Amino acid sequence: MTEMWAYRNATWNQGQDLVGYDVQATDGSIGSVDEATYDATDAYVVVDTGFWIFGKKRLLPAGAIESVDHESRDVHVGMTKEQIRSAPDYDRDDWDDDARTRHGDYYGSYLR
Repeated sequence: MTEMWAYRNATWNQGQDLVGYDVQATDGSIGSVDEATYDATDAYVVVDTGFWIFGKKRLLPAGAIESVDHESRDVHVGMTKEQIRSAPDYDRDDWDDDARTRHGDYYGSYLR
């Protein structure tokens, strides 16, 4: 399960901050990166979905990212917009081991 919390390619974020990049689901744009972490076993991006799901933010484990295009400032994830929309809500003030487990359980079924 730790693989989901690590970037598939460590070069994607070396020297680059992904904040502000557009997030492309398999079926279109879902929002933009609001926050990104780069810890080896606890990496994730927080997506600001804007109006798409009423301004809610979604946390995506780094393992959901399939590619990053720095030139076009796009992050491509291997999930649909509906799968992301149905993910647990993210609350920065409530990010603890229980929240990480909840997110891990949800995304684990998609990122095998």
